[in-house]
Amino acid sequence: MSYVKAENILPFELIEQIQSYIDGASIYIPKKEENKSPWGTKTTTRLELEQRNIAIYKRYLQGKNYKILAVEFYLSEKSIQRIVLEQRRIYGNKSE
Repeated sequence: MSYVKAENILPFELIEQIQSYIDGASIYIPKKEENKSPWGTKTTTRLELEQRNIAIYKRYLQGKNYKILAVEFYLSEKSIQRIVLEQRRIYGNKSE
């Protein structure tokens, strides 16, 4: 996050009003809801996690147990169980 000097973008009167509430401190002004991007849309993280989860499910269907998958993917067994359950809901018992 980058900071912008208030005096460079806000009218003096508005700065004075803000100073009556918070003087000399930094504040965060969030984006409007309609300007927010959904999580993972600016990077490839969402896609990478989906691909990882599919790979976990395929290995599970091939007979690997939760403990082995947890070690292989550096996750807890509980996380592996959650991923397998989620993938089962999406794909059923298919290994595609």
